[in-house]
Amino acid sequence: MAKPPAKALMFQGTGSDVGKSLVVAGLARAFTLRGLKVLPFKPQNMSNNAAVTADGGEIGRAQALQARAAKVPLSVHMNPVLLKPQSEVGAQIVVQGKVRGNAKAAEYQQIKAGLMSSVLQSFEHLKLQADLVLVEGAGSASEVNLRRNDIANMGFARAADVPVVLIGDIDRGGVIASLAGTKTVLDPEDAAMIRGFIVNRFRGDPTLFDEGIRMIEGFTGWSPIGLLPHFPDASRLPAEDALALNSKPASKADAKIRIAVPILPHVSNFDDLDPLDAEPDVELIRVRPGGVLPADADLVLLLGSKATISDLQTLKAAGFDIDIAAHVRRGKPVLGLCGGYQMLGKSVADPDGIEGPAGAVEPGLGLLDVETRLTGDKRLVAVEGTTADGISFAGYEMHVGETVGKDCTRAFALIEGRPEGAVSKSGLVSGTYAHGLFADDAQRSSWLKRLGGEASRLDYEQGVEEVLDQLAAHMERHLDLDLLLTLAL
Repeated sequence: MAKPPAKALMFQGTGSDVGKSLVVAGLARAFTLRGLKVLPFKPQNMSNNAAVTADGGEIGRAQALQARAAKVPLSVHMNPVLLKPQSEVGAQIVVQGKVRGNAKAAEYQQIKAGLMSSVLQSFEHLKLQADLVLVEGAGSASEVNLRRNDIANMGFARAADVPVVLIGDIDRGGVIASLAGTKTVLDPEDAAMIRGFIVNRFRGDPTLFDEGIRMIEGFTGWSPIGLLPHFPDASRLPAEDALALNSKPASKADAKIRIAVPILPHVSNFDDLDPLDAEPDVELIRVRPGGVLPADADLVLLLGSKATISDLQTLKAAGFDIDIAAHVRRGKPVLGLCGGYQMLGKSVADPDGIEGPAGAVEPGLGLLDVETRLTGDKRLVAVEGTTADGISFAGYEMHVGETVGKDCTRAFALIEGRPEGAVSKSGLVSGTYAHGLFADDAQRSSWLKRLGGEASRLDYEQGVEEVLDQLAAHMERHLDLDLLLTLAL
């Protein structure tokens, strides 16, 4: 007998960054621990932080975390439309894991209606494999000016007939008005899709907001799902949105290792920083243009970029190239990851305008004797390898472009038997296309010891699992999960 399609429930927000991704991740783990087969789904996402899937594509990092919470492999169908902001060309459009093209914001508003068929196809694909599909909306449900052709919020909910729970963030203030106001501005048929609400990120005595909950219920007619307290350990989970880079990290006055990280406008895959942030002996100094890279840094780390040439020009205009050259003259190491690796070379060329206007930057930073040419072919693959010091690692590659040159003869690593990356003649400057390097405990330990510290005492991946379990328990304590299952269709 064929398995009946899964139930589904969608979580939308009164605004961006109200905690939708985290709530869905916590519920995915909670319902999985209850014995259900749970799959996450987000019709449309916008992020330069992406993950490689088992089926050879890419999805937003939030859906990767939610899939991990549900203990299932990643699939392109979990995030069928992914927008990756670039420079003047607008955003790269990834559909079911593969690059479809580029579009500016106004152009995309006309394109997206045609993507609904792919969205619904992926959703139906997931429903046949699960007991419960947890759907995450994008941005704000109340952006009624963008309702026409919407595929991310009410447009999807209506097309797929999926009931909605609305999340409001009390921490930013005005949560009663934001929830009730959403009901007011929505088309009545859209508002009818909302069955319940969650008030997120509460701090203090919850009884003080009892009347607030009753007022929201009275204004809207929606069922209260719960008052969800602030979850402080959320910072220990991989972040998706670049807004996380704006938060001030906890002070580490006793840190033995200082790592300087230039934060450029099109930074991508910045979750490469998360395992280093988790190390008590490591202080990450994030420096934006206008600042100065600290002279006492032990390592300069260049992250990936969605627009390498544009970010390289910004880096040089900010004077970071001078700081990095001085850092190397002091005999200290530099590591470039993906786009950061490309920037370290003699030149970066984009003759076909893959990431922006066609052109080239020459010279680049010139710290590696390599040259990069961006191409239309995108490499998306999980990798395992061994770095030159004999330490194994696992990670992934996600990039366009080919890098060649004399320093490639000194490979950063061997990946499945092939040389990868480059190391300067001095040994101080390294570059690699491998992401996820520092999530590997052995690799991270090797780098910490190289920088004058001690071997890591953390099991990073196990730490993420523990936080997800704690998050699930947090959901069980404060939300009515039985009611959520009743509301799902």
